[in-house]
Amino acid sequence: MPQRITIAHSPDADDAFMFYALAEGKVGDADLEFVHVLEDIQTLNERAFRGEYEVTAVSFHACAYLADRYALLPHGVSMGEGYGRMVVAKEPPRPEDLPGKRIAVPGTLTTAFLVLRLWNPALESVVIRFDQIMDTILAGRVDAGLVIHEGQATYGSFGFHKVVDLGEWWLRETGLPLPLGGNAIRKDLGPALMRRAPHLLRESIRYGLRHRDEALDYAMQFAPRTERRLADRFVGMYVNELTLEYGERGRAAVRRLLSMGHERRLFPHHVEPKFVD
Repeated sequence: MPQRITIAHSPDADDAFMFYALAEGKVGDADLEFVHVLEDIQTLNERAFRGEYEVTAVSFHACAYLADRYALLPHGVSMGEGYGRMVVAKEPPRPEDLPGKRIAVPGTLTTAFLVLRLWNPALESVVIRFDQIMDTILAGRVDAGLVIHEGQATYGSFGFHKVVDLGEWWLRETGLPLPLGGNAIRKDLGPALMRRAPHLLRESIRYGLRHRDEALDYAMQFAPRTERRLADRFVGMYVNELTLEYGERGRAAVRRLLSMGHERRLFPHHVEPKFVD
């Protein structure tokens, strides 16, 4: 009987796009049976603390607490080269006006929240599920929101204004792409399986890039409120050559993010990210 492996990732378009070939059996391994679970990234981070899934998407912020249990796969990263998670509002306030305002954030373990605190640690935040942030702003319950996933491409169509793009700030600060999330594998699966999983994920990403229309068709079912052209743009932002392989620059960006978080006392320990090779 094939070994059953649960792969957990978010329902946003770029994750669905990169896992399309595995989910639909376009690539696979006769010795492995994959079960796909889709949950929001904050929930995935929390479940990773309990080691619930063999392979899971995680925020790099959460990796600061997971290095003993999970290793990062060398494929499937989401990075923004001069763009990334952003703060938006109904009115176009200046970034310096944000202190004292209530900002909706998608979770305290998300990389978006970590980078927001690196940018300005004094901001007041309210945790709201990622797909409810823009509605919460419209309802007047918060003054601004930290948007992730497709919201980065669609915020303008809802009448919001960009206050700050944290990816732009990060590039100015470090000269590196902004690492947001990756995929991790549980260490107790053993070295043999840990070496097989990266190959399958890479092949799934490669298949999606080579069969873009069908992979996008699959991803669109998880983004019903997003126009196809905007979903296509968003996928192009986060499924690219860095997704296929971090490279040294991508790995340096992850190390820099985690070291800055520790230097500014946003988490207690210095963590050297470990990759499966």
